[in-house]
Amino acid sequence: QVQLVESRGGLVQPGGSLTLSCVVNGTFAALNFMNWHRQRPGKEPELVASITVGGRQDYADLVRGRFIIPRDNAKNSVYLQMNNLEPEDTAVYLCNVLIRPTGAADWTRYWGQGTQVTVSS
Repeated sequence: QVQLVESRGGLVQPGGSLTLSCVVNGTFAALNFMNWHRQRPGKEPELVASITVGGRQDYADLVRGRFIIPRDNAKNSVYLQMNNLEPEDTAVYLCNVLIRPTGAADWTRYWGQGTQVTVSS
């Protein structure tokens, strides 16, 4: 059984930094794209950042230059380094990973439990 476990978010002052982590636990055949989404209050969920197995990264315009999405394939983990945070970054952040379960031919997207990040003074 596969489970994504995210680190706890928290309260950060504007201009501050916070790093989230997401680890894939369980047994599986392979990992593919690793992504971070977020849902801000009153808005639709949005893709924040993604990274391929080979390390190619893509970012939403709103966070490009401030957020970084590294991954550690040896640890089955993905991170979201958030710098120069703004109140508009307040959201529930969710990691999701495209995973091929053991014995399966197809890929399935798994989601973490979500973690609240609040940017406020």
